[in-house]
Amino acid sequence: MSESDGTADKTVAVREEDAFDVAAAHEWLAARVDGLPADPPEVRQFPGGASNLTYLLRYPGRDLILRRPPAGHKAASAHDMRREYRVQAGLRPVFPYVPTMLAFCEDHAVLGGDFYVMEQLDGLILRRDLPPGLELGESRARELSTGLIDRLVELHQVDVSAAGLDDLGKGAGYVRRQVDGWIDRYGRARTENVPEFTRVIEWIRAHTPPDVAICLIHNDFRFDNVVLRGADDLRVAGVLDWEMATLGDPLMELGSTLSYWVQADDDEIFTATRRQPTHLPGMLTRTEVVEHYARRTGTPVDDWIFYEVFGLFRYAGIIQQLYYRYHHGQTTNERFADYWQFVCYLEARCERLLGLA
Repeated sequence: MSESDGTADKTVAVREEDAFDVAAAHEWLAARVDGLPADPPEVRQFPGGASNLTYLLRYPGRDLILRRPPAGHKAASAHDMRREYRVQAGLRPVFPYVPTMLAFCEDHAVLGGDFYVMEQLDGLILRRDLPPGLELGESRARELSTGLIDRLVELHQVDVSAAGLDDLGKGAGYVRRQVDGWIDRYGRARTENVPEFTRVIEWIRAHTPPDVAICLIHNDFRFDNVVLRGADDLRVAGVLDWEMATLGDPLMELGSTLSYWVQADDDEIFTATRRQPTHLPGMLTRTEVVEHYARRTGTPVDDWIFYEVFGLFRYAGIIQQLYYRYHHGQTTNERFADYWQFVCYLEARCERLLGLA
């Protein structure tokens, strides 16, 4: 994520609605992190995040990352900075693919809400298209996609007791809670220009399976939340954006991951939404991802259609929550203006998969 080596996400000037008191943040941070200069840092914003906000704090010779929630509508369990900080601090000794945490602030007098600061992970984040100069042959693309899923497997095998995260989730019944929760969240965020998902929801309720296991899950695991070592070494250096991590069902996580996994033979609309280079020759297909995961973990995948459909419905819920904020004037971010159209598409995609269309 370092701009100095040309491989990082580009930062932008901080949007007016996302600005904060830099001097106050610096004063608070300097009292807790050794070696910071006397002057406040230059602050830039990472534009890619759609939920919590991420900023680059650029000090001479040292770049740090600040994470904080946005203003406006918040889902009940989202934007929990303490939780996000705690998960990464606990994981670091047993799953080394997380940034080093530096300080957590719960004093709302500083920035108006909780926030935390961490070390920056240097490396390469893959977005929609490969960065200029990076070319992947089929064998290297396959190795890259396989390596990503292998890190997911490793995460799902973390000893949560060793990480001190035994109480992170609610235990058994995760799949049913997710079904009920996302149906409720979608209903509360629904606007008049998107569908009700009636037939899809009825099918999901009728076909909800029991948990296959309970393990630590990231809940937003995809290429653009992963930092690779660099263009010459595409192994995973770290995983970012732990705001939705919990103890849950690993196949639900895999279904969520694959809801973003656009492959080369997908239709024109789904292809237009691609946000990672999973379409490249050699990349695992969604079916191959499921097969590879099952082989590595020994987890039986007897009814994949449920996890695929629910992953897409959950994706629609996430997109609709973001559009809801734009629709009601809680953000001026034009990225969200047309999200309702994709929600409509996702209902149609779910119905086609279920043979209902």
